[in-house]
Amino acid sequence: MQVVAYLRVSTKGQGDSGLGLEAQRQYIETAAAQQGWEVVTEYVDVNVSGCVHPLERPEASKAFAHGLPVVVAKLDRLSRDVEHIAGLIKRADFKVATMPNANTMQLHLFAMLAEQEREFISQRTKDALKSLAKRAEAGEPVAQQRVANRAAMLAKGRTKASQAKGGEATKRRAELFAEGIRDTVELCVLRGTKTYQGVADCLNAKGILTAKGGSWSPIQASRVMQRLSLTF
Repeated sequence: MQVVAYLRVSTKGQGDSGLGLEAQRQYIETAAAQQGWEVVTEYVDVNVSGCVHPLERPEASKAFAHGLPVVVAKLDRLSRDVEHIAGLIKRADFKVATMPNANTMQLHLFAMLAEQEREFISQRTKDALKSLAKRAEAGEPVAQQRVANRAAMLAKGRTKASQAKGGEATKRRAELFAEGIRDTVELCVLRGTKTYQGVADCLNAKGILTAKGGSWSPIQASRVMQRLSLTF
C-alpha cells in the first residue's frame, strides 16, 4: 500500500536542528517496513502548533490532497485536539506509526484519553498548590515551610518586576526544549531502555546535547522525562 508521510514540529529551532524529525521518521520507517507500506513522499510542517487544524497547515493540506493514506509517527503530530481527530476520521484516511493496526474507534478513543489526561495533569497540579496553600494558612508547619521554600526559590535572584517574566520565560524554554526531544526520548524507551542511565546513554549516543550544551546524566534524563510525563 502506498502512503504519504507527514511530520510536524512546533518550533523553527526543532526544524533547523532536526531534533524530533529524525525520531518521527524512524517511527514511520519502522512501521512501513513492518506493515508493507511504501512511503511515496514526505511533507513536513515546521513551527506549526498542534492546535492548528491539519487541513489548515501548509504541508499537511498537501499531504492529504494526495488521496493516499497519510502516516504520522504519533497521533499528536497530527493534532492534540480531539475534535480535529474526530473530523479527520470522517473526512480522510490516516495511519499512526505507533499503533498501525488501530481502527477509527480506537484512534478516537485514544485522542479523547490523551486530551483528558492532559487536563487531569493540569488540574492535579493546581489542586495540589491550592491544598498546600490552605494547609499553610491553617498553620501546618510543614506546609508553611514548603510555601516559604517555594516563594524563596521563585524570588531568588530576581526583582519583583522581573520575577513573573523571568519565571515564565525559563519555564517556557525548558518546555520547548523538552518537547523538541520528546520523540527521541520516547524512542529510546520504546527500544527497551528501563533506566535513566539508559536514556542518558541513548541521547548521548544520538549526539543530542542537553539544554546547556553538555552530555546527559541520569539526573538530567529523569528531569526531562518528568517534564514530559514519561515513564518506563
